[in-house]
Amino acid sequence: MKDTHNQDAPLTWLGVTYQTILSPKATNGAMSIVASTSPVDSGPPRHIHHAEDETFVVLSGTCRIWLEGQEFDLTAGQSAFIPRGKEHTFKVIGQEPCRKLIILTPGGFEGFFADMAEGQFAIPDDMPAIDAFAARHNMTFTGPPLD
Repeated sequence: MKDTHNQDAPLTWLGVTYQTILSPKATNGAMSIVASTSPVDSGPPRHIHHAEDETFVVLSGTCRIWLEGQEFDLTAGQSAFIPRGKEHTFKVIGQEPCRKLIILTPGGFEGFFADMAEGQFAIPDDMPAIDAFAARHNMTFTGPPLD
């Protein structure tokens, strides 16, 4: 039986903390779960995950999701499923940071967060390097962040 209680140390990139709480190693690659806390007004540029489905589970705060041109807000206790291949992004809105779980199926994409935290790359200044790491993790950036 695999030890599923090991958690990675928290990482920080662009003010966002990430902590892998269930690794692909613990699930034979089937999935991973990342706990994340994002500050108000933060969110990535639009992007597509080519190999993973992504599920957001909001624990606190409010997160506006943009999924292929449609926007909706998630608050504590709500979730959204983003199928692989669908262009999406999110932005934290309201007055408090957004704590969420990011469930990736299959697992593996969480390595992108580790790469970004290690390099402390800036958006938009370091987008060529960020794009190169994204490609290694089966992701393509497609547009700007939400305004």
